[in-house]
Amino acid sequence: MLLWPHSALAGLGVLALSHALVLYPTLRPNVQWLGPVVTNFATQKQELWLTIDDGPAGDTPAVLDLLDRHGVKATFFVKGRLAEEHADLVRAILARGHSVGNHSQTHPSATFWCALPSRIRTEIDECNRVLETLTGSTPRWFRAPVGMKNPAVHPALARRGMRLIGWTVRGFDAVAADPAHVLARILTHVRPGAIIVLHQGREHSLRVIEHVVAALQERGYSFVIPDDAALRNTKR
Repeated sequence: MLLWPHSALAGLGVLALSHALVLYPTLRPNVQWLGPVVTNFATQKQELWLTIDDGPAGDTPAVLDLLDRHGVKATFFVKGRLAEEHADLVRAILARGHSVGNHSQTHPSATFWCALPSRIRTEIDECNRVLETLTGSTPRWFRAPVGMKNPAVHPALARRGMRLIGWTVRGFDAVAADPAHVLARILTHVRPGAIIVLHQGREHSLRVIEHVVAALQERGYSFVIPDDAALRNTKR
């Protein structure tokens, strides 16, 4: 009886630790414990990969014009629901020489991290269905909503021959509207082969993208879409 309180506390400690070991790689986007996450790419040049999340949106034509002016190629990680509603914008992205990736069908940012395997599969498959119809090919890259994943994500992607794409650095421009503030965050981690995440569809998105792209080009960087062979997972 004297040992019981201590045994109970030890049990609670083990339980808390086991939950933490699951929650940490789930809620930390680039952590590799549950499976590989692409966080950079191999290059010998001053090259970056610009990825733009959450479209297509009303600002997509303006974003495409901006990228054309700067000679930038990017990958748009799109929501399947929006892609279905704005098929012309997805086709415009591809026609301008950019690529598209799967960002889930409905972007359930508050619940994707704890979704059941069946929900995970549905979010991936429905977006794939939309993009296959619009592009004629199956997406090979997936970015989870808010970058969060759970133990069901990697098995689902593996069965579909897809890779989970994270990032090297993000500017938190989904919530931060000041372009200078976003750029300052990015500059702390930018390096050749870095994957940069920006967003579209916000009132400030166009200003942020232009500011970041121009500033990085002034520092000697160019923007490319790497091939699969160059994509790398960084252990974290």
